[in-house]
Amino acid sequence: MQPQMPDMQQMIAQAQQLQEQLMAAQSELAAMDVVGEAGGGLVRATVKGSGELVELVIDPKVVDPSDVDTLADLVIGAVNDALATVSELAGSKLGPLAGGAEGGPFGSLMG
Repeated sequence: MQPQMPDMQQMIAQAQQLQEQLMAAQSELAAMDVVGEAGGGLVRATVKGSGELVELVIDPKVVDPSDVDTLADLVIGAVNDALATVSELAGSKLGPLAGGAEGGPFGSLMG
């Protein structure tokens, strides 16, 4: 008895459906605004789900002309906090569509 060959049309339809779901999830993620903060909220960075920095809010009390390094560290911390959240959201939204791991059928698209 020979093994049953998979239905090619069914496989193509499933792949197209998966691609549509992936595109919808990517679009939804790109439209999100994620806020990261540092210094207890003294510096806030807003990043789109696509990774684009769209807003940076700095509380005036953290601006000290004699200590620019601290301000720079706070800005970096806020941006990195927002980007880490974007990365987590991408993993939760796109990961299941990519087979749940880098080894999945679309793992190379995920990074």
